[in-house]
Amino acid sequence: MIRHAGDSALLLELEPRIDPAINARAIAIADAVRREDIAGVRDVVSTYRSVAVFFDPLHTRLEAIAGALETAERNPHSPAPSRTLEVPVVYGEEHGPDLPEVARLTGLEEREVVARHAGCTYRVFMLGFVPGFAYMGVVDARIETPRRATPRTRVPAGSVAIAGRQTGIYPQETPGGWQLIGRTRVRPFDAGRDPAFLVTAGDHVRFVPVGSLDDTGPPHVARPARDLVIDAGGITVVTPGLLSTIQDLGRWGSQDRGVPVAGPMDAVSHRRANAAVGNRMDAATIEVTLIGPELRFEENATIAVAGADLAATIGGRPVPLGRPVHAGKGESLRFGSRRAGARAYIAAAGGIATMPVLGSRATHVLSAMGGLDGRPLAAGSRIPLSPASQPMRAQPSTLAAGEHPGGQPVTLRVLRGPQDDFFDVAAFDALESSTFTISPQSNRMAYRLTGGRVPRLPDREMISDATVIGGVQVPPSGDPILLMADRQTSGGYPQIATVITADLPVAGQLAPGDTMRFRVCTRREAIAALLKEEGPFVGLE
Repeated sequence: MIRHAGDSALLLELEPRIDPAINARAIAIADAVRREDIAGVRDVVSTYRSVAVFFDPLHTRLEAIAGALETAERNPHSPAPSRTLEVPVVYGEEHGPDLPEVARLTGLEEREVVARHAGCTYRVFMLGFVPGFAYMGVVDARIETPRRATPRTRVPAGSVAIAGRQTGIYPQETPGGWQLIGRTRVRPFDAGRDPAFLVTAGDHVRFVPVGSLDDTGPPHVARPARDLVIDAGGITVVTPGLLSTIQDLGRWGSQDRGVPVAGPMDAVSHRRANAAVGNRMDAATIEVTLIGPELRFEENATIAVAGADLAATIGGRPVPLGRPVHAGKGESLRFGSRRAGARAYIAAAGGIATMPVLGSRATHVLSAMGGLDGRPLAAGSRIPLSPASQPMRAQPSTLAAGEHPGGQPVTLRVLRGPQDDFFDVAAFDALESSTFTISPQSNRMAYRLTGGRVPRLPDREMISDATVIGGVQVPPSGDPILLMADRQTSGGYPQIATVITADLPVAGQLAPGDTMRFRVCTRREAIAALLKEEGPFVGLE
């Protein structure tokens, strides 16, 4: 079955179970669709039992994607040869703190848990969560163990864990709820390595018990923070603001390896700022959140600020939104109080010249990629600039109508699905009739919403599947989660609906405490709204 996942993704679903043969079909279908090289396709991602295709809805024929999926499903080809990797692991004690609990829950001795875990060859079904995190299975049924009731806020890099009948290796330090039974120094992902990813979907892994962490390979070494600038020019960060990051239009093409897209929360304002100074639309900008930084220019530059009105000034002079202004050498760009919106975008003519990672300069803090070594701006950071080469073009000086979070809730239009079969009419009534508030536990990854609960059909759990930006996930609590730019590439909560592409910039200008409502619309309405939004940028790419 092919399902719409908003207006910019399609999801082909196979049989709803975790099975190596079904997974092999999904991988083969994804490979076949990639080979079609369909114009406008951004990403093709295989999961346990589905294939997600992400595309530009204004530059892609929907029929071409659906046709390629259907043809590949009817005429599967042989999968590519898989590899088998052996991973040395130290089990138990400080490296596997949950091994005693797994033993207690399963009624086995710890050594038997280790023997059963190391006695299987595991298939890599999919990659997701964070770059390089491989969902592997199937774990011996005798050591099947549920996730921890309370996830850890910090799981060390290299931790080997199980959850249900899945196992995996945490590529980096992250939060996590799986049971930790061992640890390795093998690095599933390293952006500075070729190849960056240790395994891909369809490969196999065996775990080999060893006695010491030294026997598992060289240690994880965090690359030192460094300023990617070689001259005295560019921009110096005097104060960083609340959260300021370097963003371009995102890291497309690697979601099948668990790499989030990232990019601007408000892509329209990002592009307005670039257009105003003559940059390409995919040039990197600085995204400012609520409380802006102070930036000192070490060379003459032409800049523009677009998006939220945060009372920007350069050298004490007001900066009009969406218009090019001169920043003299030694002058500082400062921000004041929030007047409207939540995120502003700073573009400099020529663009920001940090090193791309996997083809993008977008910062993704959780996986420490892009921007300034994957970090938000910090006091003393230096931001290199490229020379300007294009004519300037003034853009609208204010946020578009509807982007201002005001006294009334903002309405976000959504399309049903892709997992709308997990919900009944009452759920959609609750979704459209409730006013939701963005909770303080929200960030670039997702907005956690309060104010109305959306019921799920009872006794149904889904297999982890691809997520989409703008997806409205519903966990068992019924409190929706709106997925945003830094979303993980897969998730285990069904998405009842997806915010249309044209309204994502509106959502990106919201902050904790702001309110929203959802309204189901048609695909025709979604595309018409996107065509209207894209009008000012035609010919600027």
